[in-house]
Amino acid sequence: MESLRALVEAAFADRSLLASKENSDAVFATIDALDLGELRVASPPGPNEAWDAWTTHAWVKQAILLYFSLQKMEKLEVGPFEFYDKIPLKKNLDRANVRVVPPGVVRRGAFLEAGAIVMPGYVNIGARVGAGTMVDTWATVGSCAQIGKDCHLAGGVGIGGVLEPPSARPVILGDGVFVGSRVVIVEGTIVGDLAVIGAGVVLTGSTAIYDVTGSEVVELRGKVPPRSVVIPGVRNKKFPAGEFGVPCALIIGQRTESTDKKVSLNQALRDFAVPV
Repeated sequence: MESLRALVEAAFADRSLLASKENSDAVFATIDALDLGELRVASPPGPNEAWDAWTTHAWVKQAILLYFSLQKMEKLEVGPFEFYDKIPLKKNLDRANVRVVPPGVVRRGAFLEAGAIVMPGYVNIGARVGAGTMVDTWATVGSCAQIGKDCHLAGGVGIGGVLEPPSARPVILGDGVFVGSRVVIVEGTIVGDLAVIGAGVVLTGSTAIYDVTGSEVVELRGKVPPRSVVIPGVRNKKFPAGEFGVPCALIIGQRTESTDKKVSLNQALRDFAVPV
């Protein structure tokens, strides 16, 4: 991939190089590799690294941005549906053993592992969805988001896309994460393995996340540790016009270390009365 990287980075620095077949072919080859799962926008940490030590590959995001420049608008027809866009839809879902329920949409350049399910939702270019993960009705997985194995994105969940700047970390969900209805996770927030995010939680890069499980509050930003159980909260903040409640997120407990993920999830939802 190093030869592709050099050509993509050169073209990103000087867009006139896209007129060169060598550079434009490198962009298309990068998108092909993304679509096949041979390449990913961000790589997980190694066995001896911290859980949140993901590596973002800026040049891959650069290739996506250049791909937009190279592609021409065209009319796309799928049965009775008509679209007008630059990016084609993902194909060969049957060969990949990926279930997409009409009118669910997966864009070319996204990769879904075998056994992933997309209800009438949306998965954008550069995103990766792990095996056994359910993208439920009207849930969206934004560009370059990395969703682990055996996750559940409940109805109406919004996972934000992070394309620019190319060096910025995408939204990342580890394996076995449960995300409740109408949750919004954006701005490169990272959620650790087996976390439970209750319905209605909003997580941005600047959202205050308070761990209230101990004798003293611990404040976090942009990351939810593994196994955390999270619900919406409100904190008071003073403004010139007065004091008002500002949304935050509360870590109220930990998911148990059960060998059965479904058992541990059901227990967490029941024990902590988490809305889903």
